[in-house]
Amino acid sequence: MAFLLRLVRHRSSAVGLLVLTLVLAAAILAPILYPQSPWRMVGRSFLEPYAMQRFPLGTDALGRDVLSGLLHGASVSLMIGFVSTLAALVIGVPLGAVAGYLGGRVDDLAMRFTELFQTIPSFALAIVIVAILQPSIYSIVLAIALVSWPPVTRLVRGEVMSLRSRDYVQAAITLGQTTPRIILGQVLPNTIVPIIVMGSLMIATAILLESSLSFLGLGDPNLMTWGYMVGAGRTRLIEAWWISFFPGIAIFLTVLALNLVGEGLSDALNPRLARER
Repeated sequence: MAFLLRLVRHRSSAVGLLVLTLVLAAAILAPILYPQSPWRMVGRSFLEPYAMQRFPLGTDALGRDVLSGLLHGASVSLMIGFVSTLAALVIGVPLGAVAGYLGGRVDDLAMRFTELFQTIPSFALAIVIVAILQPSIYSIVLAIALVSWPPVTRLVRGEVMSLRSRDYVQAAITLGQTTPRIILGQVLPNTIVPIIVMGSLMIATAILLESSLSFLGLGDPNLMTWGYMVGAGRTRLIEAWWISFFPGIAIFLTVLALNLVGEGLSDALNPRLARER
């Protein structure tokens, strides 16, 4: 409860939480408010916002409801952001923990492997992976996870290296606890705070990556996404600005909200700041 109060008192994180709540509500209510497929042509092409009461955000080049696509796209963006970030954490956290705790050759090998992925531009690698595996929600999640885990590994490695010499870790070694038990029971629990903060920022990055891939036509062809909507309207920006504008604003606000929440989490989970307040 004290943690939640500190998070809400942080003005920017409170705004971020409000925006994320609205995005989550849009994702949940989309099938109820618009049970029909967002791909369905429901009106005349290029209807301006509020030209008809049925289409408050207008229609696109094929007569599809922009608001329907916006609401349905919210669930896709959030799902890809959370799942790909979770997958990246599953890869990066164990590798960083083992490398930081064991050190030596294991650390050198893990870091060289990590650097191999970091030498390749993340977006270019994601494009190659999705293109090879064929555009689908699974290939997109896999691609984002594979380009997102290296920073996690480095963060966890640094945290573990600073913790392995602590008294409670040395006491566990003296008591004869096994290395996996020490890492899982003594070391990793004390790295949760930076991992949570970084995870919130990674979700924002994942949403941007997915939107960029969809913008280039590498999104799942069966799912309406914000990136696809922006890309679909890019050739009509002058006469039909609303097609790209509204999904672009949705991406901007969601990513900004996640960054604000990440900043708030960093402050709320900081024990020193908690004691001062």
